[in-house]
Amino acid sequence: MYICPICKKRLKLSEKSYICQNRHCFDIAAKGYVNLLTTKGRDPSKAGDDKLMLRCRTDFLDTGAYAPLSDRLNMITKRLTASIKQPVIIDCGCGEGYYTVRLAQALPEASVYGIELSKNGTAHAASRARAAGCRNVKLAAASAFSLPFRNEFADAVISVFAPVSNDEYARVLKKGGRLIIVSPTERHLFGLKALLYDEPYENKPNRYGLRCFEQEEEQRLEYTFTLETDKQAADLFTMTPYYYKTSQEAKQRLIGCAPLDTEAGFLIQAYRRII
Repeated sequence: MYICPICKKRLKLSEKSYICQNRHCFDIAAKGYVNLLTTKGRDPSKAGDDKLMLRCRTDFLDTGAYAPLSDRLNMITKRLTASIKQPVIIDCGCGEGYYTVRLAQALPEASVYGIELSKNGTAHAASRARAAGCRNVKLAAASAFSLPFRNEFADAVISVFAPVSNDEYARVLKKGGRLIIVSPTERHLFGLKALLYDEPYENKPNRYGLRCFEQEEEQRLEYTFTLETDKQAADLFTMTPYYYKTSQEAKQRLIGCAPLDTEAGFLIQAYRRII
């Protein structure tokens, strides 16, 4: 399962801790996740999204506005792993666990591992999995650029609005394993941006440099949805990177904005590991 983030030896579960042969020990938190972040080069307590962003993301996603994306992602993942009896799937950058838990529910035969840089996010994801009764989900606080898994461990890796690492994804995926990436299309949330900014801009396509992969398919999922309340609009705004780049004056435009129609646009790309 996991490998030690310090010495890279395999971790073994012993009661409520993961321990490697060099006796490095990582306790399972009360909420059910394990923290595999080290202090080397970072302060784990400040890594990833903060509590405000996570709370707003939870409240927004629980409205079901992005359920069509989750459903499409589950369908694609299930199809691409259909030939595997008990697939191992890693959700990298799983945030507060919305997509992770719904994936685990849609693929009960799979073992789903959620990885998230934010300890707060990992804890929330673990609570979500427990509330949903998902026993096929395991959560760990870790970096997508230093995954706590042995080589060729997984059948699929999923990255939804998260950083992408060619080297680490290629390392942990089996030969022929699938990588599924979700990113925003050009006009994702354009209605919201048109409210906030005098000159709203379209999103630019991402370039990943995936030299160890070949692309198999690409799907676009685009629709318009309505932000029914000011809170829903504020939650959506706060869970995006725009929140930290927008002036207080512009943020005031959210007051009394509902109902507001805006676009949802998702690019779903599936790759196969070839190297």
